Amino acid sequence: MPIITYELPNGTAREVDVPIGQSVMDGAVRNNLPGVVAECGGSCSCATCHVHVVSGGDQFADVTPEERDLLDFLEGVAPSSRLSCQLIVTDACDGVRIAVADNEH
Repeated sequence: MPIITYELPNGTAREVDVPIGQSVMDGAVRNNLPGVVAECGGSCSCATCHVHVVSGGDQFADVTPEERDLLDFLEGVAPSSRLSCQLIVTDACDGVRIAVADNEH
């Protein structure tokens, strides 16, 4: 399984084995990582799984118009911003680094 590194809002990092075909959001939720709320369960309708792709962003599909619309309403959005429910893990994702957005501030 690819290992995804999650940089958490508290400054720590966790490496997680995420099965191919699952989303970066699934990896965070299944491992109880703080900051990825995922209220909609991954249906790209709530934007509570906002992350920044630190490295390896080219391994994921491009941002869809639906995802872009949700990101446009968030604070702290940057060019690296994505919704983790839209980041589907493949073989090539091993070593990707994700920074979980700090939605508390």
